[in-house]
This record gives sequence, C-alpha cells and structure tokens, in this order.
Amino acid sequence: MINLLIIDDHPLVAGGIETMLKGEEHLQIAGTAYSAKEALEFLQDNEPEIILLDISLPDIDGLQLCEKIREKNKYSKIIGLTSANDASIITQLLHRGANGYLLKNMDRNELLEAIDKVLSGKIFLSKSANEKVLEQFSSLSTAINAVPALTRREKEILQLLEQGFNGPQIAEKLFLSHFTIETHRKNLMQKLSVNSTQQLLKTAREKKLL
Repeated sequence: MINLLIIDDHPLVAGGIETMLKGEEHLQIAGTAYSAKEALEFLQDNEPEIILLDISLPDIDGLQLCEKIREKNKYSKIIGLTSANDASIITQLLHRGANGYLLKNMDRNELLEAIDKVLSGKIFLSKSANEKVLEQFSSLSTAINAVPALTRREKEILQLLEQGFNGPQIAEKLFLSHFTIETHRKNLMQKLSVNSTQQLLKTAREKKLL
C-alpha cells in the first residue's frame, strides 16, 4: 500500500484529489494537512511515500516547506501542486528537492502518471509545465542553475539595495508603500533562493544582475 499526504489549504482541492484516487486500491490517503504547521506535525511520526504539496500555503511558503521536508525526509517523493505555470517556480521547486510538479487543472490520469513516475525514481512535470520549461531552457540541468527573470521594478529595487538604501528609504524614493517594497524584496529573495538581503546582493552580483 502506497501512503499519500495531501498538503493544501483549500478543502475543495484536497477533496478533489481524494475523489480522483478513489478506486485505486494500491493508494491510500494517509493524511490531509491544511497548513505547513499541520504537515510538519504529521511528518514527525509518519513517512508517506508520496507528498502532494501546494506551493501557496498561508503560514509558510511552499518552496520553503519543500526544503524543510527534504532536510528531514530523504525518501518521500514530493510533487508540487500549483495554479501557476511559471518556469522559475518549477525550477526552484526541483532545486529544493521536489520530484515533480503538477498544475491544479490536472486530470486523474495525469495525477496517477505523476505518482507512478516519481515512485520509479523519475522527475515528472505536467505537460503544460514541461512545455513552459522547454520554452526557456534546453535542459532541466540548465534550468535549475539559470538566471531568474526579474521585473523592471525588481531590478530597480535591487539596484537601490546595492546602493545602500533600506526599505523605508526605497519606499520614499519610489513613492511606494513600505509593504510593497518588502513584498518585492521577498520575491527577489525567493527567485534567487536566498534568505537575507546580504545573500541577495551577493547572489545578484554572481549572476551578473548588478
């Protein structure tokens, strides 16, 4: 019996997955977590073969949660679930230890195919996600190490951080709220897979973004 953990803050999505898997006698829903906290608590005492992980969670970013799970659990196969068909998110997810990526508009056959493939040790990307990656990169290896695409505003904020301006100063300079600047800074750190402004600037220089 293959045990699955569903991590998704939307009960309708979790319920839909359960419905898709009904009748598959070799698959069993071992648990459903509606937050990262619930998921981590469940994984303290359980090690499901498959983890279906929503990338957008209310308490911890799904990418960070993927990394946390992988640090403690080397064996579960993690498949990311999201509505966003974004090559940057796909590659970050794989870089943090995921084994696959599905869009939430998947059908039953694609879900079952994803489970079978990751259990056999392969990487699985939904058809749409795979096309998105191939549009931008020649291979997954290149994708994982690629320079992320930044928006004009993100580039502007990155340059101001490089010049030594802090969040409130940048907000005043650009006539934006401090919350907006902080959101852009967090997006930059996520895209570059770093945890501090210092690391952000260092990585940006290494990738020739500054």
